[in-house]
Amino acid sequence: MTKNGSTWRVRAGVRLGAGVIALGALVAGALTARASTAPAQPSPGTELVVTTAAGTLRGTTAGPADEFLGIPYAAPPVGPLRWQPPQHAAPWTGIRDATAFAPHCPQPPSAFGVASTSENCLYLNVYTPPGARAGARNLPVMVWIHGGAFIAGESDDYNPAGLVRHGVIVVTINYRLGALGFLADAALASHPGGPSGNYGLMDQQAALRWVQANIRQFGGNPRNVTLSGESSGGLSVLSQLVSAGARGLFSRAIVESGTYDLTQATLATAETAGQAFAAKVGCTSQSAACLRALPVSTIVDNEDFAGYKPDIDGTVLTQSIGPALASGQFNRVPVINGTNRDEWRLFVAQEQLDGAPPVTAANYQASIASLLGVSATAATAIAAEYPLSAYSSPPVALGAVGTDEIFACPALTVDESLSKYVPTYAYEFNDRNAPERYLAPVGFPYGAAHESEVQYLFSLANTPFPGVLTPSQQQLAAAMRQYWTNLAKTGSPNSLADPWWPRFDSTSQQILSLVPPRPGVETGFAAEHHCTFWALAS
Repeated sequence: MTKNGSTWRVRAGVRLGAGVIALGALVAGALTARASTAPAQPSPGTELVVTTAAGTLRGTTAGPADEFLGIPYAAPPVGPLRWQPPQHAAPWTGIRDATAFAPHCPQPPSAFGVASTSENCLYLNVYTPPGARAGARNLPVMVWIHGGAFIAGESDDYNPAGLVRHGVIVVTINYRLGALGFLADAALASHPGGPSGNYGLMDQQAALRWVQANIRQFGGNPRNVTLSGESSGGLSVLSQLVSAGARGLFSRAIVESGTYDLTQATLATAETAGQAFAAKVGCTSQSAACLRALPVSTIVDNEDFAGYKPDIDGTVLTQSIGPALASGQFNRVPVINGTNRDEWRLFVAQEQLDGAPPVTAANYQASIASLLGVSATAATAIAAEYPLSAYSSPPVALGAVGTDEIFACPALTVDESLSKYVPTYAYEFNDRNAPERYLAPVGFPYGAAHESEVQYLFSLANTPFPGVLTPSQQQLAAAMRQYWTNLAKTGSPNSLADPWWPRFDSTSQQILSLVPPRPGVETGFAAEHHCTFWALAS
């Protein structure tokens, strides 16, 4: 059996991206409440004033953290700055209030993000331990890139107080999404024949440069920055690992469920898609002026929700992520990299909730063929490797197929590549009773689904469904926060307080299983996820 790996990844991206948006109608009630309710603001407290390169900010004390919210790190990318590299934010005089979140980037309503049409969205938030700025404490800094398939999400959904308690500063950022963040079109190139696309990745680098220039004023150490993210945020971290433009902007990295797309589209392919978008919105002249004059709503309404990801533009990215990591051509820093045991069950559930026929024994092989874009013969071979008799239900079986081929085995490949050059710590999130915060119940268990680990690190806002961790899960969450902040502090997740997390190497393939109440080391990850099978099928 043979397949084109990049084609399978594209099909997976279609499911991942389109699925994020598809539930808008199904959770309309919850989303309307989210969109009409302003994010909870911290209670007024002690006045905090910090002077940055652009001007002075006033933050507020909120329990365990000092908060500085809605800080501009780049100029609004509007008018002639739409589809341009981010520019410096304008300075201001007086004291700017930084006690409320700023607008986030344009996106349709979904279970994973609040609808927005504001292009004035390049803002970040800084959370510090109380008094950090006054003591010039030189604290480690963690920068968080939110997920959402590059089409949804916002910085203000993630309250990092549990991480800040460990003596780190946390910065959460917005960045351009969808077509506004990743559309590639030759008409938008800064010079004839030049690159286009990857504006969202450029925004992330601009935010990192802001951290370098300003974080000392908040008590942070610009030479000790950990870049972290989940899902498309995790893929963003991998992109920055291999981008020359991010060199020196961070010194550790954490990738959560980000290894699902290791082969990027060429600039030519991305620009062909951009031309199709331009024609769709009436800019048949392919002119930048026409595209930049479009209403935001027109852009969002006409997006191809699976079509906006990093491309090999020749500047931000000069090659695909997988080959760059394998050859050692990346920014060499210690890395935590991991996946969740049941990643793809989330997307199986999404399709079912969106009205697709449930996966059954009768359509199981057809569902495999549709998911991976393979022939009936190949689907038969995959079904033989994943027989229904080995799983509690057909949806769970299909979830295992998607998890292994799209997330788990690529993560193992990344671990093997990284560990040749840098300290690498691999994990699998294994709490199969984790609360599901984004999707409604379905007829099968979500398990340790995609995104389910994030609530163990952050207090989540704006999720359609509540979630409460049990005491055992809280113990796991405490261990995870300790591991993550230890990496930020020392370059190793280990301390004397928690089970030892061994460095990954290709021989022993030791991976930390994040299971409540106490994590433990596992060595059977490759076998559990059929990685030899998928390697031979490539």
